[in-house]
Amino acid sequence: MISEPELDGAGETRPAQPAEQAQEPPSRGREAAGAGARRPWLWALGGAALASAVWAGGLYAFGERLAAPEVSYRATQNLCLDFEARALSRIAGDLHRYRPMNRENDHPAVRGAGCSLQNGESVSTLSVRVQVDLHRKTDPGPEFDVPSYDWIPAENGEGRTEEEVRGLGERALFLVGPRGISVELKVLHGGAVFTVLATRTGSEPTTPADTAALRSAMVEDARALMTALKK
Repeated sequence: MISEPELDGAGETRPAQPAEQAQEPPSRGREAAGAGARRPWLWALGGAALASAVWAGGLYAFGERLAAPEVSYRATQNLCLDFEARALSRIAGDLHRYRPMNRENDHPAVRGAGCSLQNGESVSTLSVRVQVDLHRKTDPGPEFDVPSYDWIPAENGEGRTEEEVRGLGERALFLVGPRGISVELKVLHGGAVFTVLATRTGSEPTTPADTAALRSAMVEDARALMTALKK
């Protein structure tokens, strides 16, 4: 349909515009609205991804710090020389007299050293094993309560006592077997774990006083060893 010509303000005529061209197509208007609505979602998703990446990076760095505990002790080249056992020798005789046995293990995760001592040649009444483990990769704290492989437990764990020791390292404890035959002292300090295991092998019965003296000597010698290996 053709409409009548319109007059402008100057009295001139101009063709009328078709009604179909006077409005924007509805479909284009909907697309523009949809695009505008999607943009905030894209920004939100990008921000969430960035925050997740930052959080993951921080968690990884935090894990790295936990996985590499501080070790403030030097690696020993001969633990039998560094562990003098003066206090234990006062109550059991010279422990360095009869064939001290030294061993080492330089693993990337743990630098370990051990020493075995006894107060007799073929027959002894006390044997002592000391171990120093410097953990380079993981924190030894969660496994600190586990007895060492040298530990001689009572059947079904009965008769064993555990006691915290104050003032030695970050944490220290005694594991005492039935009748006080085996006594283990463990000390945790950062990534270093010190273990002293004393085992009576004689036939003489032990008394609480004997066990108390043994434990006191073990603490004294462990503290002296930690001082000797301190960086």
